[in-house]
Amino acid sequence: MQQRVEQVPTADGSFGLTVWVPAGGSGPGLLLIQEIYGVSDYIRAVAEDLADLGYVVAAPDLFWRLQPGYQARHDEAGLASSLEMGQRFDFAQGVADSIAALGALAALPEVDGGIGIIGFCLGGSIAYQVAAQTRLDAVISFYGSDVPDQLDVLRRITAPLLLQFGGSDPYIPREAVAAVEAAAAGLPNVRIDVEEDAGHAFHNRMAPMFSQPEPAARAWQRTVEFLRRHLPARPRVP
Repeated sequence: MQQRVEQVPTADGSFGLTVWVPAGGSGPGLLLIQEIYGVSDYIRAVAEDLADLGYVVAAPDLFWRLQPGYQARHDEAGLASSLEMGQRFDFAQGVADSIAALGALAALPEVDGGIGIIGFCLGGSIAYQVAAQTRLDAVISFYGSDVPDQLDVLRRITAPLLLQFGGSDPYIPREAVAAVEAAAAGLPNVRIDVEEDAGHAFHNRMAPMFSQPEPAARAWQRTVEFLRRHLPARPRVP
């Protein structure tokens, strides 16, 4: 697996886009959108997992306008710092930067076979909004807190969309998830899965305060199956 950092130009300057290339040298592209902890050790681990599946993965540094290269530890101090960073973050600008990063990813010579987006927490909300403004082959959103407040966006997304939530998430009440389920009823491109006993950020194995291995494993298996169906990667050639 190869890793490098590309630069994505914008009218305000450029920002880093860390790229992971699978061992096979090429594959479909996946834009991986960070949590509030930045492009942290967790996001990097997820990127490696996806690259091992055969995807060219790219994670944009969305906090570059506030603090380039921000990476917080997954402890109480890191959470406090990241919440403060999230409050200062311009969400709409982050969506625009993600769309720019998506274009940069699509233009990479190693990308072959389609393109998708996956995001966690803050990134789950951003992926949801990006999907409404771009053409993609697959969209995966993990516990995006913005989703229940933007239900009108659902009908603007034409790509296959997988929304995953924790049913015991204190930041996204179960009744809010139920509203998403109701709004998605009858939309053939939308799948919603709820891990009823899971809280917020249950997939983050680097954060002891959030990690729940069993629901995380189930959600990840659904993610892999969804990608194989809608954005298949070629098997690695020995």
